[in-house]
Amino acid sequence: MQYRNTQLLASLYRQSETTIRDPLWKDIKLSRAFKTILLTPAVQKLGRIKQLGPTFHLYPGAVHTRLDHSLGVYHIGFSILQSLFGQNRELPITEEGALTFLCACLLHDIGHFPFAHSLKELPLTSHEAIACTMIHEDAALHKAIEMAGLDPERVGSIIDEHQETTDEEILLYRSILSGTLDPDKLDYLNRDAFFCGVPYGTQDVSYIVDRLVVAGGRMALQEEALGSVEHLLFSKYLMYRNVYWHTTTRSATAMIKKAVLASLSDGSLQAEDLYGLDDEQFFSLPQLKQFTYSKLFSLVRDNQLYTVAFEKPYEEEGVLETKNKDLFSRLSFEERIANKLGCDPSEVIVDIPEPISFEADLPILHDNGSISTFGEVDYLFSYDIGRVFTKSLRKFRIFTPHTISSEALGRALEF
Repeated sequence: MQYRNTQLLASLYRQSETTIRDPLWKDIKLSRAFKTILLTPAVQKLGRIKQLGPTFHLYPGAVHTRLDHSLGVYHIGFSILQSLFGQNRELPITEEGALTFLCACLLHDIGHFPFAHSLKELPLTSHEAIACTMIHEDAALHKAIEMAGLDPERVGSIIDEHQETTDEEILLYRSILSGTLDPDKLDYLNRDAFFCGVPYGTQDVSYIVDRLVVAGGRMALQEEALGSVEHLLFSKYLMYRNVYWHTTTRSATAMIKKAVLASLSDGSLQAEDLYGLDDEQFFSLPQLKQFTYSKLFSLVRDNQLYTVAFEKPYEEEGVLETKNKDLFSRLSFEERIANKLGCDPSEVIVDIPEPISFEADLPILHDNGSISTFGEVDYLFSYDIGRVFTKSLRKFRIFTPHTISSEALGRALEF
């Protein structure tokens, strides 16, 4: 067992032929084959997409890109494998499978387009499905993956969990790449906090990585590191409160969402028009098409954001929430309010954050070898506490230009 793990570890070190300097993780090691994959146009495009979209209007340093993040996810994925191969445990991992997983880490975001998280409620193809399509149809990327000795089909299968598979090794890699303590979260929480200049997202990555194990065919965490999950969930809450769902960020994303939604609704924009764009191409869309409410794009670009004119805690069965649950009905609601106010419909924007969870499904490995779920052994992040966190974050808001008073909007909301 130990000999096989040593062989796997040696194969991993053979991937360290070239180095890329990263401000967060310092030296990131890549093989020449992986460097070739990195240099394909499909991957390089990520360097022209800001990781946090318009958040730089709030935190000017937040101009890091999805390419930075993708390299960070690859690096943490590499560190996780390095830790696993150093353990005296039997692993359902092959050398080819490990490299396929690292390739999936590097490519997991290639299907992202600007503002993708802000637009995920819209009827658009998921970025994971787009990534799989690109891996299959982009000739340069497909060839680079094959030249690395890997199967593009398996790389895509790790990225897109909606693809059916019975391959236990693929299922293991999915649990590593898309779990509570996955490389994606461990990088973006640290990276976003670093570039925003805030302390909230910082995680003790080396400690976490050293205590991850494979148990029951999926990624698990040793019981002694239980606090690291609590820390991550607290960090997630604080980053949503202070960065991801800050009113400045919500205003910018709500303005862009409205312009895109209205253009999809009236047919001036097709979903496919959004895929494969970088930031510059995305903000050029209104110049290329008869874009509805195109002025919202210009306002966001120039940091002329709408302000909160109305805010209340989100209520699942609330009157206003019920009227605005359907995105396309929301456009009609906003138009009726705008008519009452005597303003343009583009100047009334309802914002309802999507549901968010503070639960963890990570298996916990006890010293006696038994396995429990995180919820069974942790009482701090119970279901009720998670609901309190969610409730404190989710607000029903209406954004308008500062020229529209809260009093006038309040009167317009009286049906």
